[in-house]
Amino acid sequence: MIRFSKFALLAAFLFAAAFTWAQQVDVKQIADAVDKRYNSLQSLRADFTESYEGGGMRRVESGTLWIRKPGQMRWEYSSPRPKLFVTDGHTAWFYVPGERQARRAQLKQLDDLRSPLRYLLGHTKLEKEFKGLSIAVDQKPSAMGDVVLRGVPVNMQDRISEVLLEVSGGNRLARIYIEELDGSRTVFSLANEQDNIPVNGDHFRFRPPAGVEVMQATELEP
Repeated sequence: MIRFSKFALLAAFLFAAAFTWAQQVDVKQIADAVDKRYNSLQSLRADFTESYEGGGMRRVESGTLWIRKPGQMRWEYSSPRPKLFVTDGHTAWFYVPGERQARRAQLKQLDDLRSPLRYLLGHTKLEKEFKGLSIAVDQKPSAMGDVVLRGVPVNMQDRISEVLLEVSGGNRLARIYIEELDGSRTVFSLANEQDNIPVNGDHFRFRPPAGVEVMQATELEP
């Protein structure tokens, strides 16, 4: 019985070690494939849905996302009301059409959950961007065949407790789940991606309408 117990313990240990090693290999393969896809693109257009829940409040918004190298983004919110978040890679703006104020921030000083997504079209490497990147075996993907990765952004550990990245066919990021330390949750879902869409650099610049006051900020949350 003692010999059997020792054998069973050794077998269990070897199985766990083999599973951990296989998972690490899979994570690297998946991360490398995602890196290769996005690093090879020059621009991207996608429909997005943004869901937020926290502090007793819940909202769901949607619109169109444009990304262009290097680090340029344009989030055009269309539902439930028009809004705009845009950056040329240096300065970021947030504006609600019809309002008399627009907010501006330097991108490197910006504390915004959307800003890290610009690295999708940089020279990113997921294993360097996320600490403890692993396969989230406890998470069910939204679509059959997708894989969910888990990690914490290395530069946002003081705000974010975990990020889940759902990778779909073609090594596309279909969903990004972000949980903050205060328990609030934000989910970005991407669909209908179009690669290397021609888009002019002016699409990522913002000029405040006449009569609109510009406010300097470090946070551009809606």
